[in-house]
Amino acid sequence: MANSQAATLDRSFVAVAHPLRRTILERLAEGELTVGEATHDFPVSKPAISKHLRVLEEAGAIVRVIDGRTHRLRLNGASLEEAYAWLARQRALWERKLDVVEEFLKEQEDGA
Repeated sequence: MANSQAATLDRSFVAVAHPLRRTILERLAEGELTVGEATHDFPVSKPAISKHLRVLEEAGAIVRVIDGRTHRLRLNGASLEEAYAWLARQRALWERKLDVVEEFLKEQEDGA
């Protein structure tokens, strides 16, 4: 995997590593929201909210549009596609390995 691909993948996983960031992404999956709407009931400070939003923006998971004093957030799901593809490859790999184990165990059971 090229360094830039690895860095992109790392940023994607960092973006979804925290429950507050995952909640923001889930809320934005419903549509564009203001920062206040996306984070209204979080029990953290505004500076903490800003840091979480910065992580999401750096990963490309969200896009912020500033209109005067209003900051609107929009999900950019395409940025997480590489992480999804990596997870799908890992899942397929493990499913194949587990299928081999299952087949072996079945042969052992049938031969016993």
